[in-house]
Amino acid sequence: MSVKSKLGLTDITLIVVSLVIGMGIFKNPAIVAASSGTQDIFFFVWTIGGLIALCGALTYAEIGLRLPAMGGYYKVFAECYHPSVGFSVNSIILISNAASLAVVALIGADYVSDLLYGHPSGTFFNVAVAVVAVALFFGVNLLGLRTSSKTQNILIVIKVGLMVVLIAALFKGVVIEPHGYEKDAKLYTLQNNSPITLFLISLIPVCFAYGGYQQTINFGAEVKKPGIIPKGIIMGIIIVILLYLLINVAYTQVIGYDKMKNASAIGSLLCEAWFGKNGGKVFDALMFLSVLAYVNILLMSNPRVMFAMSQDKVFPKIFSYQHSKTGALVAGLATFSIITIIVTLFGKGVDNILSFTMFLDSIGMSTSAATLFILRKRRQNQQLITGTWNKFTPVLAAFFVFSYFMIAVGVVIKDSNAALIGIGLLALFLSLYYIFYHKKKA
Repeated sequence: MSVKSKLGLTDITLIVVSLVIGMGIFKNPAIVAASSGTQDIFFFVWTIGGLIALCGALTYAEIGLRLPAMGGYYKVFAECYHPSVGFSVNSIILISNAASLAVVALIGADYVSDLLYGHPSGTFFNVAVAVVAVALFFGVNLLGLRTSSKTQNILIVIKVGLMVVLIAALFKGVVIEPHGYEKDAKLYTLQNNSPITLFLISLIPVCFAYGGYQQTINFGAEVKKPGIIPKGIIMGIIIVILLYLLINVAYTQVIGYDKMKNASAIGSLLCEAWFGKNGGKVFDALMFLSVLAYVNILLMSNPRVMFAMSQDKVFPKIFSYQHSKTGALVAGLATFSIITIIVTLFGKGVDNILSFTMFLDSIGMSTSAATLFILRKRRQNQQLITGTWNKFTPVLAAFFVFSYFMIAVGVVIKDSNAALIGIGLLALFLSLYYIFYHKKKA
């Protein structure tokens, strides 16, 4: 791959922003408001969540520098623990990512329908829009990394620009009343819960709203210079933190902290502050743009994990094939896209089955961040570590590992069945590894 076809600092920074900012920030703050009890706890939990994310960014920045590899999120598990761990964790991630992408694409179809017709459409329309979105970006990614990266940059710059417009609703001096609330949604109060309980309950959705940047290390072998990975991760997460804090200020000022609790589509209310009755249409367009950006970034990232697994012979050899001209990972792209399209036929109800991913993601974040200590002990790629930016990384990494371990504990307390399913799936894929791949690697 030529230097011109590799990723620069802007590309990596915007990949981080793309991986983190999804549709959740236009909905999750209403849930966090309902679980935080007071406005002080609400802002405190978003601030702490941002600090945890910054600790994670610094941790993965050094991990990405010490282990610059395509499919790096698989490599850290395989090289620092065992190939069976890398295979199991990443196989589950690949399947859940494909399912999540299908659900998000179907949700995007709902926004298209509302934008065009003002009401929900039937199953055929939703599946057709979802399939076209996946097929479109399958084609974009077939053209190579530079094309898919430039496309992603355009999508995310437009999306961030629209977020800035929503944040600027602060200066309109208007108050927008919610049009509806989520049915049967829980409401927590300080009278019935301790501040610590409210904080911990609220921290779970906040940390997942900040998550995703760890997947940036999948592009570790495709940057122009090794130092781009740490700089891009850190810059990207700082941008995300600023946007998240500012948009939450906008929500509380334009809607009101108490009124936004469990309110539906709070992002559209900020659009109304600018565009009045047409605000809903603008919000539909913004959400569909979010969907397109999500489709493209997952099609960019996941085949790289499949490539790394194939290189380690824990996936079929065909997944390591790269197109001679574009460098596209054709087999991985095709397989991931086909699985996503098949899942769309089962509908958005699939999302209910994916509750176990919250537990596994917490464990995955905690254990992958802990590989920093192993890589440091080995002094792996020590010659690439320059300057003093990572002087306190071990302390920050320890805090990050502990934080996500506690989030995993919180998920167990909140939904023990989801945690049991997650553990069961992990055991199943470990078994599959030892049945099909262990003897082959030996």
